[in-house]
Amino acid sequence: MQSTVPATGILDFFRDGFEHTAWRLETRREYAADQDTEEYQQFLQGIAPPLEDGGPWFTNARAQTADGRRIERVRLVDEPATDNQRYLLATTPSNLAAGEDIRYLHRSAAVTLGFEDEGDFWLFDSRVLARFNWDDADRRMELTTDPEQVLRACQVRDAAWHYAVPYEDFISRVPSPM
Repeated sequence: MQSTVPATGILDFFRDGFEHTAWRLETRREYAADQDTEEYQQFLQGIAPPLEDGGPWFTNARAQTADGRRIERVRLVDEPATDNQRYLLATTPSNLAAGEDIRYLHRSAAVTLGFEDEGDFWLFDSRVLARFNWDDADRRMELTTDPEQVLRACQVRDAAWHYAVPYEDFISRVPSPM
């Protein structure tokens, strides 16, 4: 299977597209979707983001994890962290409250492990790979079940998950995200 869907369609895929696990690798230093928000601009001025409990993403994540599905992420962080990475650290408690498990890994470790250039992706049930095409103005996701690509994503997931640390451990080792 090969197909392309708008990145905004990820929520639809989360409702119907996986049975057991959704796993994400976040590699970018900046995300326009964050930077375009008023909350992000306030964060840059020293105002802590509020704990988010509403909205479609959080509502769906709570429903999926309540049904026993896992939503997990590993985020790469530079040393020092970029403003956008610090923002994601500050907003992680909202994702955790919705049932996600988010772990962190310094980019230097990803370089050592050989997957720093993999780009952002979601891996669903170790069967469907959704890669973000950030160069596309519509930010489409490219979905595939190609065995070679899925296997590589599984290998990256296993290595990243093994070496990444939970949010609470990571945040205790780095300066405040604010």
